[in-house]
Amino acid sequence: MRILITGANRGIGRALFDAYSARGDAVTGTARKTGGLLPLDVTDPDSVRAMADAVGPAPLDLLVCNAGVYLDKGQPLPSGYPADMWAATFAANVTGVFLTVQALLPNLRIAKGRIAILSSIMASDTRAPGGSYIYRASKAAALNLGRNLAVDLKPDGIAVGIYHPGWVRTDMGGSGADIDMETSASGLMARFDALSPATTGCFEDYAGRAIPF
Repeated sequence: MRILITGANRGIGRALFDAYSARGDAVTGTARKTGGLLPLDVTDPDSVRAMADAVGPAPLDLLVCNAGVYLDKGQPLPSGYPADMWAATFAANVTGVFLTVQALLPNLRIAKGRIAILSSIMASDTRAPGGSYIYRASKAAALNLGRNLAVDLKPDGIAVGIYHPGWVRTDMGGSGADIDMETSASGLMARFDALSPATTGCFEDYAGRAIPF
């Protein structure tokens, strides 16, 4: 299977990259600071175009939109959440997803491939404990983006799924999180393998549990 994973230099993206490589898939990983990976800054349209040029016309079976940021953790409501933090977060977590999908649509159409968008349970309207306003809003927007892409791309045979990786012990998730990266990656891979036009638009966690919108 031919796979491209954005943000594959660390965390869940790296765990997915390593697991797919071990499985024998032809996997390409991207990162802003390359470290041997394909260079890509999802917030820079020129970088996205250069990435697509580097990939060329090859079919793509699975695109994993994993690259993202969580900049507003712990921000105080009265004085935090500055405008530039909103802009930077949405550029990475929402616009970056769209630009990447748009740039690789020819490759996905050839393969009738799949798109996996890493969102979060924090995107759900039914889960609103307060705080992290920017991150929550960006992941809700990524969910909405994925749901609408699922409708528009279904006639092309391209399935789109939106996924919560779990609360994972990474730099973003922290050391007190519930599961390790390997558990998340294994579960996500099973979800991606099961994604089809019949399930397009799904919003699930790494274990396959449906998440209310």
